Amino acid sequence: MQHLYRSAAVVTVFAVFEHFLGFLYRIILSRLLGPEGLGVYQVALTVFAVFLTISSSGLPITLSRVISKHRAKGSKRGEQSATAAAILIALMFSLPITLLLFLFRTPFSSIFSDPRCADLFYILIFGLSFTSVYSIIRGYFWGNKRFFAYSVIELIEEIIKISMGVFLLLGIATGFSDVNKAAIAVLISYLCSFVIAVVYFIIKGGRLRSPKKEFLPLLKSSLPVTAMRTSSSLMNSLISVVFPMRLMAAGFSSSVALSEYGVVYGMVMPVLMTPGSFIGSLAVVLVPTLAECYYRKETEEAGKLVEKAIGTTLLIACLLIPLFIACGENVGIFLFNNAESGKMLRDCALVLLPMSITMISTSLLNSINCERQTLFIFLLGSAAMLLCVWFLPEYLGSGALLLGMACDFCITAVCSLFLLKKKTGKLVSFKTLLRIACVAFPAIAVGIGCNFVFMICLNFVPATLLTMLLIGLTELLLLWACRFIDLKQIFRKIFLRLFRKKSKKARARS
Repeated sequence: MQHLYRSAAVVTVFAVFEHFLGFLYRIILSRLLGPEGLGVYQVALTVFAVFLTISSSGLPITLSRVISKHRAKGSKRGEQSATAAAILIALMFSLPITLLLFLFRTPFSSIFSDPRCADLFYILIFGLSFTSVYSIIRGYFWGNKRFFAYSVIELIEEIIKISMGVFLLLGIATGFSDVNKAAIAVLISYLCSFVIAVVYFIIKGGRLRSPKKEFLPLLKSSLPVTAMRTSSSLMNSLISVVFPMRLMAAGFSSSVALSEYGVVYGMVMPVLMTPGSFIGSLAVVLVPTLAECYYRKETEEAGKLVEKAIGTTLLIACLLIPLFIACGENVGIFLFNNAESGKMLRDCALVLLPMSITMISTSLLNSINCERQTLFIFLLGSAAMLLCVWFLPEYLGSGALLLGMACDFCITAVCSLFLLKKKTGKLVSFKTLLRIACVAFPAIAVGIGCNFVFMICLNFVPATLLTMLLIGLTELLLLWACRFIDLKQIFRKIFLRLFRKKSKKARARS
């Protein structure tokens, strides 16, 4: 179990840094593009994600699971054949899709309410085949537990996207609009990550064999995951069209409707997805190991992995909830200069719980051959979300979208936990839940009280930072009191490392 924690720690460090950079870039875009421009950018990305999902989304996790199965059997040839089959399937979908979209550009562009969205989309679509193949190679790294390579290439892609975006938006004058420049930066990052991944794959001895035996089984296994994720992308695209339309039907102007969508998906969701860095890292490390346990029929070990994963996920969410409840409104103003986004963050803080459980449980279920069940669960949650978005904008405005997401995550989380319990026999224990609650509730009380007092006595920025600091210290002490961490052991290790460094310097001088 210790090597899993070490691997998860490595992946988490990279993921947190990547998420931080992406979050910083989102702030830059919100300032340079404005809510309306950010809405246009987000709509184009959302529609592009549909086609990226169709061409490759179910393949990386399925390939990872198949490679884990071949590793359990010691079949190197099977790994290479499965990788070749996955690449072939990705190209089989992505190349015809790209060609058809350009052949029928005029009728397809009419689905966008704003022509700027179509321009952005057709910049991004050039990278469809490249990023599809890259995702397959990433799945190969994942299945072989090469987490360092997996994480580094992801980070490099994010750095290239941000660097090119800032350079194009601020450092060079062209005939392109700002939103188009942001899309070009994304395209360049796709091309670069593809080249880096292919070169590393070859250097590390990656080889391809005839995909004949693995093609149909891999395609059959990946289709439910692809269908679920394609449905998710289609749902997001549908929401990006329906939500502004329903707001306009409720009396909002087109500009305001796009701005409201931009606030929710361009400002609120990136902050709410903060746990995704930690939970995604946990899933990356656990999925191959859980799949191996499943195929080796090691039920007890699989149950322990699930129990640890759910408990860790709940703890991560409950450490962030006090920050969002106490400082969410301040964060929206500080980061985006938008008070509405801050209020949404505060009001949606508790959504972190079902959202986090959904993230980890879906990955765990897919790793133990439950792709069809996760597809059905997803469709249930999506139906609830679509109903909220269609009927409630007249009464709740942008709150209809937030309520829809909350309903979606709650339904998905409950159903996924029930299925995990049935398959593995274990979830998080009541004792662990009680300890997590003993950390979260006092921290929420401290956060609300400190924020109230400091906002009266201090300026906005120091009041926010001081509140966050005190929440963090409170949570640290509560984690120690509830025996989640051992502060004495941590300080002892820090002291020993510092002492060793000083000893080495003293020896070097002597």
